This record gives sequence, C-alpha cells and structure tokens, in this order.
Amino acid sequence: MAFDNAYESLTEEHGEETRWAYGTGFADTMAGVAHALPAGADPADLFAYCLMLGDDALVLAQRLAEWCSRAPELEEDVALANIGLDLLGQARPLYTRAGEVYPAGRPAGVPRHVPDEDALAYFRDEHAFRNVRLVEIDCGPGPGGDFAATIARLLVFSSWRLALLSRLTSSTDPVLAAVAAKGVKELAYHRDHAAQWTLRLGDGTEESHRRMVAGLATVWPLLDELFIAHPVELRLAETGVAADPSALESEVDEVLDQVLARAGLDRPEVRPLAPVGGRAGRDGVHTEAMGYLLAEMQYLARSQPEAVW
Repeated sequence: MAFDNAYESLTEEHGEETRWAYGTGFADTMAGVAHALPAGADPADLFAYCLMLGDDALVLAQRLAEWCSRAPELEEDVALANIGLDLLGQARPLYTRAGEVYPAGRPAGVPRHVPDEDALAYFRDEHAFRNVRLVEIDCGPGPGGDFAATIARLLVFSSWRLALLSRLTSSTDPVLAAVAAKGVKELAYHRDHAAQWTLRLGDGTEESHRRMVAGLATVWPLLDELFIAHPVELRLAETGVAADPSALESEVDEVLDQVLARAGLDRPEVRPLAPVGGRAGRDGVHTEAMGYLLAEMQYLARSQPEAVW
C-alpha cells in the first residue's frame, strides 16, 4: 500500500494498481498455487483455522447483503454489495482449502455433488461456525439496525482483518498466503471506505454524529474478542501458518484512534461482551442473531439439497 495509516490514505490519489473494483479482478487467485500441507501443521488445526477465517468473511458478507437496495445512497448499495462480494471471494478458497486438508470435516449427510465450499457454508449448524461474534450481530436495515452501526462494524472489522491478512501473506501455507495477498488489497479499500463514512457521519450534522456515537457503542463490546488467541491459532502460529491475534491489538487501536480523532469521536466506554462459560465465537458459541442469519442464508440449499445450478 502507498500509505502508512488509515487517515492518510483518505487524502491521497490511488493508482490503478490499488484501486478496488468489483472484487479487484477476475483472475483465479489459486492458479499455480501449491497445495501441499505445511510442515509441522496438524490438518485438523488447519481445517479449523480455515473455517475461522472463512466464516468471518462469509457471515459479514451475508450481513452486508442485507443492505442491497436499502442503503442511504445508490452508490452505497453498490459499494456494500461489492465489499460483500470481496469477502465472499475470500471465504470460498478458504472453505475449499479446509475440505482439502481435512476431508473428515465435511458435514455428514451432504450430497457428494455439493462442493466443499457449499457444504461448509450451507450445511453446518450454528455451533459448527467459528466466526467472531462481531460479524453476526444485526446492524442491518431492519428493526434495531442502523447504517452507522454497519459502518462502525466495517471500520473495526476491516482494520483488524487487514492487520491479520497482512501477516498471513508470509504464511507457510501457500493457499493462506495467496488468499491473504489478494485480500489485503480488498481490505485496504474496505477500511478506507468505512473510514470515510465515519468522518462524514461523525463530523457531519448533530444527528449523524449522534448516530455514529450510537453505532460505535453497538459494536465496541465485541472488539476485545478479536484479540483473544484461540489454541488453534497459537499452535499454528508456532509453525508459521497462522498469526497470533493478540499481537494485532496495538496496530488496530492506532488506526481506530486516528479515524475517531479526525471524526470528532471518542472511544465508547462500554463493557466487553463476556464469553459464555469461557467460550465465544471461535468456540462455536454465538449470539442470538446467528441462528436467524443462518436460517435465512441456508434455507434454499437445505430445502433443495439435490439441486444443481
């Protein structure tokens, strides 16, 4: 990237190589990428890690899709839809990789003609998903949702995931490294887009400022979970496959503080959302919103499991 921090990037012209457009391209990300298992990595751990990264992307893509035709501006309909497509594009090779390294992880009873990526997306139950809880809460256009909360979540998530994938570009797993190399370009745009809207809302009218404050307060309790390392992540970090999320906190905090300061916003003073019995999203323990999200997302595939399209 040609910039050192989130706010600096808002004021610079990007060249064609860094501009985002409909997923950053149509080339096969995995073309020519080796698929050998990294030395020292447990296949079950790599399977679980691919699910973590893939589920984060898939679930947020589903949440962003809820804004189609409902965003404040036509251009924002397109922007949020395309950010969702970027995330969906990250999830697909991660699910395929999961199926490659640990075929036993395929959900039972799924027709064999269903690709691994579809099986893992549509035929797992709620407790089998390993996404962080930030991506699943309902910030959508329906009752209780709000555009400012969606922007706040996108700012936090993209800042965190960009820091994470930047480290995974040097992963010893060639597939993770390839997904990360493409993903950092997309996430740089996602973060900048969210930062621009945060500035626009936070430093806008009295009402837009109030709603941005409320949006930050909605997502902030889920921030701490992003930096809690799961045992799977720690084991794979030792082999060079994964990154320890606890090492990302200071970098992400710096980015968020820069954007909030420019927007005239303060960090919310709210309590973190506590885990349940010491378990949270990475352990398959989710908020009430997750079940409703999956019911909508998985309905067609489960009702017509033999369908081919």
